[in-house]
Amino acid sequence: MPEKFLISDGDILREYTSRWSIIARPGQIPPEDVPWFAYFMRSGRGGGKTRSGSEWILKRVRQGYKHIALIGETAADVRDTMVELGESSIMKVARSHERPTYEPSKRRLTFPNGAVATTFTGEESDQIRGPQFDTAWIDELAKFQYPQAVWDNLEFALRLGTNPQVFITTTPRPIPIIKKLLKDKTTIDVRFATSDNAANLSPQFLERMRDRYAGTRLGRQELDGEVLEDNPDALWTRANLEKNRVSTAPELTKIVVAVDPTTAEEGDGDAAGIIVAGIDSNQHGYVLKDCTVQGSPLDWAKAAVAAYHRYSANLIVAEKNQGGEMVRLTLQQVDKNVPVKLVHASRGKIVRAQPVSCKYEQDKVHHVGVFPELEDQLCEWLPKGKTSPDRLDALVWAMTDLIGESIFGGYQFQDFPDD
Repeated sequence: MPEKFLISDGDILREYTSRWSIIARPGQIPPEDVPWFAYFMRSGRGGGKTRSGSEWILKRVRQGYKHIALIGETAADVRDTMVELGESSIMKVARSHERPTYEPSKRRLTFPNGAVATTFTGEESDQIRGPQFDTAWIDELAKFQYPQAVWDNLEFALRLGTNPQVFITTTPRPIPIIKKLLKDKTTIDVRFATSDNAANLSPQFLERMRDRYAGTRLGRQELDGEVLEDNPDALWTRANLEKNRVSTAPELTKIVVAVDPTTAEEGDGDAAGIIVAGIDSNQHGYVLKDCTVQGSPLDWAKAAVAAYHRYSANLIVAEKNQGGEMVRLTLQQVDKNVPVKLVHASRGKIVRAQPVSCKYEQDKVHHVGVFPELEDQLCEWLPKGKTSPDRLDALVWAMTDLIGESIFGGYQFQDFPDD
């Protein structure tokens, strides 16, 4: 037998202990006996969708399909989750004799039988123009910055062979492309909850998720894989965000990086909201990037300063309630020359957020692309809620600085007297 077809003892043992056709749950393996174009697997966090995608790609390679597209939210997501590092990635799941050669610099996986998979990201949809495929796997479509453009380009590219197909794995959000796919008669829709994959997850993780999110709207989306519509009591609506969404921003007269900081002492996993936004000569605001991070004060300071330089911003606006003057010092520890404007939240979140949401209703604020986590907060957060909406707070600080005078008649939040 030629050496390349030799199967090791380890592979034989693996076949009996982890063969996907045996251990997969119903719905994790797409059917062969019914026609479909898109297999849409919406799942909660840890629901088993990545393993399903990897195994399907390997099966298609065994069946002779040779032109494959792998598309993730960012280059790091494709590499870490889909291709190389994750426990359910293609490289980890593949048997030793079928494991591809991975060339990150060429964005390419080459399989022993000659099949080639090329990686793409949801940030640069035009990369998909030109190539042609018979197979594609999209991971976390609902989180892409340009989901519709990615899908449109991929549909044109899936033109090889007699049975081109795409496998979609994502935690769902009620964005237009998701709704459209779920209604398409050529789509098979399957849904898994995080709890369905409990046997492969940490008991502590499951208990923590149940305690914190069970019964909440966020839990229904992130753990149960439901596609939820707007919360009627929220200040923002997805319809308005879609109506005013743009693909590029015009020439901007001012750009700010707004930070809703956290302190290391909190230790509760809260993120530091970081939003980049600008304003044009017509006093329309544009959200350019969500750079929110979790980590130490130095971590968010580095992220904010990096965004300041990347977007050639005019200044960094930061809330000083969490840390006072230490917020400025932390930012200037990263770059002593960065201009910092500290603002003080002396009024409640509802007082700060309502005027900004009104500007959205007046069609004067636009999102440049899609910002899933930010938009979830905008459309889910309730004025009477007890959660701390980090991204929402940073957005409000940004827009207040950019169009504050037109909102408040010249008053800024930090000028309000304490309650």
